[in-house]
Order: sequence, then C-alpha cells, then structure tokens
Amino acid sequence: MTSPAVVKCRQSSPVDLARLTTLEETLGQLPAIVTRGVRHRTIYQHTVRTHTHMLDYMREVHTAGGRFRTTETQFDRMTIYDRTAALIADQRDERTDHALLIEHPGITGFRAGVFDHAWDSADPVDFAPYARPSPLTDEKRITVLRLMVDGHTDAAISARLGMSPRTVATYIKKTAEEAGSRSRAQLAYLLARTAHLEPLPRSAPPTAT
Repeated sequence: MTSPAVVKCRQSSPVDLARLTTLEETLGQLPAIVTRGVRHRTIYQHTVRTHTHMLDYMREVHTAGGRFRTTETQFDRMTIYDRTAALIADQRDERTDHALLIEHPGITGFRAGVFDHAWDSADPVDFAPYARPSPLTDEKRITVLRLMVDGHTDAAISARLGMSPRTVATYIKKTAEEAGSRSRAQLAYLLARTAHLEPLPRSAPPTAT
C-alpha cells in the first residue's frame, strides 16, 4: 500500500493519548514514505496540540512533507490510498488493530470526499521554528460544553474527544463557577439558553496542501 505508486494518502486517526504505544514504530516508517513523494494528510483531534510526544512526531513528519490538521471531534479511523483503496475500522471487533480493506471505487471515492470536506473545515497545524501550535483551548471548551448539554457523561466526552476525564471535569467546573450554576442540569439549561455554545468565528481555511 505504501509503494511509490501511491500518490495521495488521506488519514483520519483518533488518538488515545493515554495509550500511545506505537508512535516510535510509526515515526520510523512515515517520514520515509512521505519523502518518496506520497502526499500524506492526517486529521487528529485538537487535543494532540498539547501532547509533547505527539507534537514531536508531527513536527518530524511535517518536516518530511506531511501535513496535519485538527478538528473538534473525530470520526472513525480511516486511511485512503489515492481513491482506489481504503482501510476502515472494523466495527464488528473491539480490537483497534482490525480493519476492513475496501477497493470498490464508488465507496473509496465517497470516503475520500468525506475526508476532503473534513480537511477543509479543520484547523491547520503550523510548526513555526521553536514554537508550539495553538492549543485551541476555547474551542475545546465549547465542544466539551456542547456535548455536556447534549447529555453525554464526562467519561463519554473524554473518550470522544481524546482528553482526560479530569480535563473534561475542569472545563465544566470552571464554566459552572462563571455562570453561578449549582448543578450540572442547571448549567446545561443556562448554556442552552445562551449563545455561549456557538462555534468560534474563524477565517477561511487555506487551500489544502
């Protein structure tokens, strides 16, 4: 799948920051693949922007030519090679290392279109020399609160966004203190009645590279 014949590789990859065990193995492979001319683009959750090891990994791949963007929430793990083959998570198995290979052009083309749409709306990760990318803290907080209002538990929000339950609880606690709320239900009611959960304004994303 990673032969020189592959020109473009699109990847959506949810990251469990508490269980990063294959990072070094992946890092050893991906830069070499990118330098062979493969156009590699990956979408992660916003939470990777605050993880030192992930940032080091992303910086090295970026230097080799790969590109990264992040988004509020993450859809299922997916890798698309050109528009001819796709690997998607096998929902029938709880193991994360099981995948389904799809080679039907109609399905792979559809999946590529879904990825491109998500890429266009995601936030680029730019690596200025000796600088860390913006953590997008306000946007993450809004996403946590929006999921809380929708009825998700802290554990469910944590799993969906790839952040620790303690971070989720902290966002909710600070917002409750600011709003003068005495309960989770009251906070959800207050937030639902205001514009606090509206997406933050952003400039138009640059052309995909």
